[in-house]
Amino acid sequence: MLNLVSLVNFAKRHCTASWLLVAALGLSGAVQAAPQGKAAPVTAKAPAVILVVGDSLSAEYGLVRGAGWVALLDKKLAAEKIPAKVINASISGDTTSGGRSRLPALLAQHKPTHVIIELGGNDALRGLPLAMTIDNLNTMGKASAQAKAKLLLIGMQLPPNYGADYSRQFADSFAQVAQTQKAALVPFFLKGVADIAEPLKLFQADRIHPVAQARPIMLGNVWPELKKQLK
Repeated sequence: MLNLVSLVNFAKRHCTASWLLVAALGLSGAVQAAPQGKAAPVTAKAPAVILVVGDSLSAEYGLVRGAGWVALLDKKLAAEKIPAKVINASISGDTTSGGRSRLPALLAQHKPTHVIIELGGNDALRGLPLAMTIDNLNTMGKASAQAKAKLLLIGMQLPPNYGADYSRQFADSFAQVAQTQKAALVPFFLKGVADIAEPLKLFQADRIHPVAQARPIMLGNVWPELKKQLK
């Protein structure tokens, strides 16, 4: 049987240049060609499961159903074509102690990939010890990590009448927990709502709960950090 060198030499003596090129290329392709395997099947990414554990700011208190920021988040995910399921487990009036007691069952039931904790405001309103709030948030963070869920902590700030020192310590507590738990953080949930020149126009009559027009702003504060986690 002729090898490649012999065949090329034979072609040089007896064939035209064009036929030599065709013969050489044809033989080269025959020698080098290898059967291609089947393409690996494309595995679709499983939808994210986002569990929101919050208080009245997330539970649509005083709003028409579907006007809250969590409902807007669901629509935002659909618009961004991000496959995800949102579970709103928020309860009006809830504290970090309530969230801490409820979270294990919620994790077991829903098996979330992401946990958003929006709690702590009612702790301050009730004058609960700041150390207890921090401990509760840390415990919730550990539980989320054990469930292999990414944690996003939503921070709050207090009005000046609570005293400068306490207000600063309260705001810093969320950053402290986020650092300890290696969690994402939204420093101030009501940025652009409670800190504007005329904030009362964005609040209900109780001066505590934002109106529907403020909810897209609240979602806008959360979305950048959550989007990073969803990549």
